[in-house]
Amino acid sequence: MGNIVLLDDLTINQIAAGEVIERPASVVKELVENSIDAGATNITVEIKNGGISYIRVTDNGKGILPDDMEIAFERHATSKIRQAEDLKDVKSMGFRGEALASIASIAKVELISKHETSDIGYKIVVEGGNVLEKEEWASVKGTTISIENLFYNTPVRYKFLKKDFTEAGYIEDVIMRIALVNPNIAIKLISSGKTVIQTRRKWRFKNSSL
Repeated sequence: MGNIVLLDDLTINQIAAGEVIERPASVVKELVENSIDAGATNITVEIKNGGISYIRVTDNGKGILPDDMEIAFERHATSKIRQAEDLKDVKSMGFRGEALASIASIAKVELISKHETSDIGYKIVVEGGNVLEKEEWASVKGTTISIENLFYNTPVRYKFLKKDFTEAGYIEDVIMRIALVNPNIAIKLISSGKTVIQTRRKWRFKNSSL
């Protein structure tokens, strides 16, 4: 028997997490960019303990179709490209498709979403890469995704995180950078119950010279 083996999906996703998810700020960046790609005009980010124990991102974007909620957590699943030729025309914030799979492999994830064409929303819970539950859920249009206990099953990664206030500072920096280049989106960051960043949406008029 040879020495080369195929890794299982959980191991693959955790390796990908090491490439994509360096710290809580990486998670926030990925999720907020997904909200922007979904057409959100209002995004709220809530964190506790610098995002290590809790992150929640809520948006008013177009939402996720019920049939897409489970596959969204599969590796390389994306709505942004269909074939290699599409790569040159990507206009979204990203298309990698491994972010949710990577996050769900190293944390507990709860996703609640109602698509703009749906009558009711759905909730799905994923932990360690496994879908634990999926059910109908009363909600408004948009998506709320909650992340708990980041790196709970990868202690080596966890020990390299810095103190809570330092990790919170990294998240503030990410939010400020995103807010500066997206003045048409209202973005709020709440850290341990305190609003630390809040931007207002600046309306843009097609025929305005301002």
